[in-house]
Amino acid sequence: MDIVVNMSSGLCLLLGSFLCLSGGIGIIRFPDFYTRMHAVGVTDTLGAGMILIGLMLQNPDSLVIIKLLMILVMTIFISPVASHALAKAAFRNDLVPLSDRNEHKGGTESSNP
Repeated sequence: MDIVVNMSSGLCLLLGSFLCLSGGIGIIRFPDFYTRMHAVGVTDTLGAGMILIGLMLQNPDSLVIIKLLMILVMTIFISPVASHALAKAAFRNDLVPLSDRNEHKGGTESSNP
């Protein structure tokens, strides 16, 4: 049974690390603020959740598990709200999404031969 717990914990930690890394790559690769924020908001919440679940499986102490569970619940609620607040603040300060910028210029480059 100990091997199953260790394997599932390692899998959760590995998956969470991969998701956090892919969110970091999304910050670098995506073209505008909104797509970057979406990539980080989604992968950060899920990645942190998987890492916290992996840590819960590693530790047998119930007090530590309760603390990690509280961190997980706060992360699940706070991260999407913070992402939404950032997007709303950017939109109210006239940061136009990339697709709207292309429409104001007369279309995309591929539509003009």
